[in-house]
Amino acid sequence: FFSSNVSKMGQQAAVLGLVLLAATGLVAHAQNLELPKLPYDYDALEPVIDAQTMRIHHLMHHNAYLTTINKALTALRSDAKTKPLAKMGVDKLLQNLDQVHEPIAGLVRNGGGGFVNHILFWGSMCKGGKPLDASSALGKAVDGVFTSQQRFIELFQEKAMGVFGSGWVWLVYDTSDKSLSISSTANQDTPAMQAGKVPILGLDVWEHAYYLKHQNRRPE
Repeated sequence: FFSSNVSKMGQQAAVLGLVLLAATGLVAHAQNLELPKLPYDYDALEPVIDAQTMRIHHLMHHNAYLTTINKALTALRSDAKTKPLAKMGVDKLLQNLDQVHEPIAGLVRNGGGGFVNHILFWGSMCKGGKPLDASSALGKAVDGVFTSQQRFIELFQEKAMGVFGSGWVWLVYDTSDKSLSISSTANQDTPAMQAGKVPILGLDVWEHAYYLKHQNRRPE
């Protein structure tokens, strides 16, 4: 579902490269990151996503990723050599995992990825979601690349059904060639781990995102 939030971003963006990745401004200094509130009530997405799933997903799963990334940031801040890494911001830190030693690198990848991915996920949905404004920058780009919003939805769903196990499906803007594409990642990886890749829309296909209501019926 496209949310009105995504539509507004498309209208306001002078170029698609300026579409905001929700986590870009998350900079970790001396304090821990906090769990952001949802932009709607837990039951707002009924009947598609039930309130219990939303509550557990947000307060338990998203919060678990938050705890993990805060643990990693605390460890980085405790060492003078790695302290500058903790000040990068989560998005930049994910792009520089080669500078982080294990086991902290794994915590950053899984916890940091899960934390920022879910922020974008919550923002990709809203009560009474509706199609993009076809006259917006994003609406025009989607129509230009995928021929129509309906065709985009079909291709996006096909990619989601093809994810084996746990992962994500994305609509991604590449700043290097100003292109849009649909891609998938495993676990909590994000396209934003690669410089220049900007996730615009993210779909969580981990079972915890839908299993309480839909069980193993992912196509629903």
